Amino acid sequence: MSTTLPKELTSAPPQVPNVLLSFPAPYVLLITLNRPAQLNAIPSASHLPLANLYNWYDSEPHLRACILTGSGRTFCAGADLKEWDSRHTKGEASNHSQKWTSAGFGGLSNRTGKKPVIAAVNGLCLGGGMEMAVNCDLVVASDKAKFGLPEVKRGVIALAGALPRVIRTVGRQRAGEMALLGRMYDARQMRDWGLVNEVVEGDVVREAVKVAEELARNSPDAVIVTREGLRLGWEGVGPELGTEIVEKGIYGRIDGAENMAEGVRSFVEKREPVWRDTWSSYG
Repeated sequence: MSTTLPKELTSAPPQVPNVLLSFPAPYVLLITLNRPAQLNAIPSASHLPLANLYNWYDSEPHLRACILTGSGRTFCAGADLKEWDSRHTKGEASNHSQKWTSAGFGGLSNRTGKKPVIAAVNGLCLGGGMEMAVNCDLVVASDKAKFGLPEVKRGVIALAGALPRVIRTVGRQRAGEMALLGRMYDARQMRDWGLVNEVVEGDVVREAVKVAEELARNSPDAVIVTREGLRLGWEGVGPELGTEIVEKGIYGRIDGAENMAEGVRSFVEKREPVWRDTWSSYG
């Protein structure tokens, strides 16, 4: 795939650490998260650059479709929990406003934007990775992909917009199963539940490029306006407002507290967490 900038672009894309950019077809931008050794976990310093990258994509008249994927065997395993554990060890709370912008995790989980983004889910899609995927316009998944919101297993919650979006897509009971039990699901299950458009045996990026090319053949103006109509019909103010209410309310009772620190540390130490019954002490 070509990494050469198309001559039609009016400006160069912003630089994002650990991200590869390519242009696999006319009008199509491919963003590849490139931290395979860390399962493409996104560190806090990358959220703003990624948001700036999507803003750049929206501003470039030549680009009509964007694909997000990951290198190696993982789409994105979410936040960098080793970084979180380091902050908790230092006594720092995980104020989400310091971790990402209003566009959410990876600049995408709460992104409104103008133009569509297609998720090419090549492998593990967990936590923040799942939060990004559920806010994409289309999701193409490998038959080897695995999806989940395992935050409750680590003493945290999915606070980047996925909870209200998932419940609107799959319904209360299925969303409860996903978010309260923290289970993992294969791509076909997610297709049956409406979170995945297509399951691919083989090269998922190649198939996503075909979808992007089909999308790019449509009127870019009509796509932008149609997408906005779909977004307003699906969201209204619900997900953003719901996330803000949780963040400013009950989340403050667990942020940086003992079980959150334990969940993250147990992941880093590769052991089962030992929860403490400390909820009543949060006020």
